[in-house]
Amino acid sequence: MSGTTVPRTGRKPALVAALLASTILISVGVGWAASGAEPPALSLPLVTNPAGFSGLVIKVKPAIVNIAVTEVPQNVSDAELPSLPSGMPFGEQQKAEPTHGLASGFIIDPAGYIVTNNHVIDHTRKIMVTLNDGQTYPAKVVGHDAKTDLALIKIDAGKDLPYVAFGNSDKTSVGDWVVAVGNPFGLGGTVTAGIISAHGRNLNGPYDDYLQIDAPINPGNSGGPLFDQSGRVIGIDTAIYSPSGGSVGIGFAVPSNIASQVVAQLREHGRVERGWLGVRMQALTPTLAKAVGRPNTEGVIVDAVQADSPAAHAKLQQGDIITAFNGTTVTSPRELALAVANTKEGSDAKLSIWRHGEEQAVQITIGQQPSTEQAAAQQEQSSEPRVGLALEKLTPDLRDQLGLTASVSGVYVADVTAGSPAEESGIRSGDVIVRVSNEAVTTPSQAASAIHGAEQEKKPAVPLLVMRDGNTYYVALQLAA
Repeated sequence: MSGTTVPRTGRKPALVAALLASTILISVGVGWAASGAEPPALSLPLVTNPAGFSGLVIKVKPAIVNIAVTEVPQNVSDAELPSLPSGMPFGEQQKAEPTHGLASGFIIDPAGYIVTNNHVIDHTRKIMVTLNDGQTYPAKVVGHDAKTDLALIKIDAGKDLPYVAFGNSDKTSVGDWVVAVGNPFGLGGTVTAGIISAHGRNLNGPYDDYLQIDAPINPGNSGGPLFDQSGRVIGIDTAIYSPSGGSVGIGFAVPSNIASQVVAQLREHGRVERGWLGVRMQALTPTLAKAVGRPNTEGVIVDAVQADSPAAHAKLQQGDIITAFNGTTVTSPRELALAVANTKEGSDAKLSIWRHGEEQAVQITIGQQPSTEQAAAQQEQSSEPRVGLALEKLTPDLRDQLGLTASVSGVYVADVTAGSPAEESGIRSGDVIVRVSNEAVTTPSQAASAIHGAEQEKKPAVPLLVMRDGNTYYVALQLAA
């Protein structure tokens, strides 16, 4: 079994601490006895669940299903739970070419609608669902959403099925008991219990807002439900942190208040429609706030405004600081992105911005976020590389921001798509690409053309000379398959 070995010396401090604790307790007891007074009663209640979870499990278990997928393409995980070794989101890409995978799900409607993870069913050609009674049925995909890693599938069992309902994840507290039911390592109907460890965990996804839990979950738990003590689903098990691939007691679940909204849209439309501004933004750090003359760090600064976007139509400008959205203070880019995404297309919103030292109010009509296909088409039309890079010309303003002299030539990396080959290769937003292979590049189209040329030659990677923080590095850009 892989893992970290604890040296023998690592046990001594714990032993010493235990001995010291015993000594302190004895000393306190002797002190009270010597004084002739009664020792005070300890008022530190131990939070337990003496009744156990058997009643809850009996109630919900019939609605939990096992999901088997087949014919998974190369480089796609076999529906296993994503892991986070060394703090990186969603683990490393599978080296093998799996053909089968097992995961979990739960029925939310007697008609046979089942919730699971997107990574469970994505790129699969066959999905089979096994119910708690052992009956197996083929499933079809109703809709899926990669950005929240959720999917809705459906089976036709010819009868009403047992189901569970979503609870209110916003009403859960750190320390609350939770129960996970799923199919870890193919062991169907496994139940584990623990507590909520934290709220609002961000694993670098655009809409991450995970519950962190210590209930053990493992590969195969993907898509399984997380229950509160009333038997309501308050999360969907999605990821674990693990240096070795197994559970070390840190898991992550999509909160039910996000999942229920996404699932409702998947059921109605087959996809998720999100609001869109059309700006690229970054956090307002103390240094940056001071540089632009802002008295505090409230808000986010606009890096760029996309052409023909809602932001462009509302006359937002590069350098504007968005301080509030519909009256709610904005403290981070992620917070604003979530607020906009949850706003319906076509609705009017009010932005509070700080421009040239003055507060201003801007009315904006929220647009619809482009689909992945639309974004890919736009990228192709603008000759941007399909490896997850958004490139811009290195303008005098950008040179000033980066502290570069006029002698430096290259192309500015405006954005790196999360989970893309560019991100996995180590390229960052703010880098300047000086050369692609041995070719100096000065425009986005030049860089894109050179990268596309390497793709057409079926090269697995292309070397980039990148300038970052005044230093140059060679980065091997992995090319999209």
